[in-house]
Amino acid sequence: MAGTIQNTHVFSSSSSSSKKRMTPDDFNRDDDIITKKLPAATFEDPVSALANARHEFGEHGGVNMSIEASATFTVMEPETLSRMFTGELGPDRDFFIYSRHFNPTVLALGRQMAALEGTEAAYCTSSGMSAISSVLLQLVSSGEHILASPTLYGGTHAFLTHFLPRSSNIKTTFVDIRDLKKVEEAIVEGYTKVLFFESMSNPTLTVANIPELSRIAHEKGVTVVVDNTFAPMVVSPARLGADVVVHSISKYISGGADIIAGAVCGAASLVNSMMNLHQGTLMLLGPTMNAKVAFELSQRIPHLGLRMKEHSHRTLIYARRMDKMGLKVTYPGLEDHPDHHLAKSIFNKEYGYGGMLCLDMETEVRANKLMNGLQNNTRFGLMGVSLGYHETLMSCSGNSTSSELDEKEQALAGISPGLVRMSIGYTGTLEQRWGQFQKVFLA
Repeated sequence: MAGTIQNTHVFSSSSSSSKKRMTPDDFNRDDDIITKKLPAATFEDPVSALANARHEFGEHGGVNMSIEASATFTVMEPETLSRMFTGELGPDRDFFIYSRHFNPTVLALGRQMAALEGTEAAYCTSSGMSAISSVLLQLVSSGEHILASPTLYGGTHAFLTHFLPRSSNIKTTFVDIRDLKKVEEAIVEGYTKVLFFESMSNPTLTVANIPELSRIAHEKGVTVVVDNTFAPMVVSPARLGADVVVHSISKYISGGADIIAGAVCGAASLVNSMMNLHQGTLMLLGPTMNAKVAFELSQRIPHLGLRMKEHSHRTLIYARRMDKMGLKVTYPGLEDHPDHHLAKSIFNKEYGYGGMLCLDMETEVRANKLMNGLQNNTRFGLMGVSLGYHETLMSCSGNSTSSELDEKEQALAGISPGLVRMSIGYTGTLEQRWGQFQKVFLA
C-alpha cells in the first residue's frame, strides 16, 4: 500500500546502528535484525518482555538512546525520497521522512510499549484520547457500528455517544459486558466492526472477561479494542485475545502527572494502515508525540513493574482495612468483589489487582466532606483527576471524570453520586498514610 512502511516489527534483541548515510541497496532484506522475533515464551511476563526487547543506545555509545529532535530528515540520493514515499524504504531500515510520519525516538518508545503489551507493534501519540479516536476512526467507517461497555471514561463515552454519530455517522450500542449472552446478541455481523471496553472499568472497577469477550467478537468477525490505562502490567489484554490495546500513557506509565501521551498497540499491519499517507488516521489527523516526551517516557517504563507492585500492594491493604471499618469499598482484590475470581485467573501474577479503589459515600456532599478532610486536614491525598501519580489522587467521579454521562447514563454505568475514586500512591510509609486516612473518621 502506498505510503506505508514495510515493517514495524518491535521485538529485537539488538540495536542497529544508524544506516542513514548508506545507500538503500546496501541492505540485505533477509538479514534485518529488526524483524527477528524472540521466542514466544519470553513474553509471558511484561517485565521479562521489556528486558528482552531491543535496547536503543545513544548516538555516541551512551547507555540511553539519543533524542532525535528533527522534524524532517535528509537522504544521500534524490531517488531515495521517492522510494520512501512509495513505502519501499522506511523506518525498519532507518529511513525517515518527517516526524509526523515516524520519528526514531518515538518509534523506540513504541517498541517498549509493544513489548509491554505483547503486541507486534505500537505507535505512541500525543494523548490517550487521540489514541482511542484514531483507532476507532481507522477501524470503523461511516454507517458502521461499535459495541461498547456503558462504563467508560467520560471522554471516551462522549466521543462514542455524541462525536462519532455527528461527525462520521458511526453509531454505538452500550451493553453490560458482564452479560456475555447480551454481548453476543448485540453484535450484528457485517455491521458491528469493533467491540470496545476497558480492562478495568473507569470508575467502577468492573473486570472484563477478555478471553470470552474476544472469543465472542472474533466468531462474528469483530475487532476487539481494549483500553488498559487502569492496569498496565497487571493484565495483558493482547495475550488474552484482544486485537488492539490502547493507553493513556499520562497515567501509570508516566507516573509523574506531568506528561500527556497515548499509545496504540497491535499488529504491524494496523500501525501501517494508520500511517498510510492517503487514509491513515495517525498520519492525516496528526496526533504526533514530541520526541523529547518520548525520551522522558522511555526512561520511566523500566521501573513501571516496581511501581505497579507497590501501588497494588498498598491498595489491597487499604481496601481490606476500609472494608473492616464498614466502608463501602470496591476493589478487585477483595474476595467479595463480583469479579475477584475472574481477576485472579487472568491477571498477571506478582502485580496484584491494580492501584485503584472506590469508596461509595452515597451522596456528593458526603464524598466532598471526605475528600476535603483527607486533603486539607490529614494530607492523605490530593483532590484531582487522573491516576497513577506517586501521591494519592481523589475525585468524585459523577461530577468530574464521568460528568460527560447524564444522570441516566451514570446510573446505567453503576456510578453513584457519592462515588469517590482513589488512585493510591506510594509516597510516605504505608502506616503513616493509613493513619492519615483513619484520622478523618476519628475526628
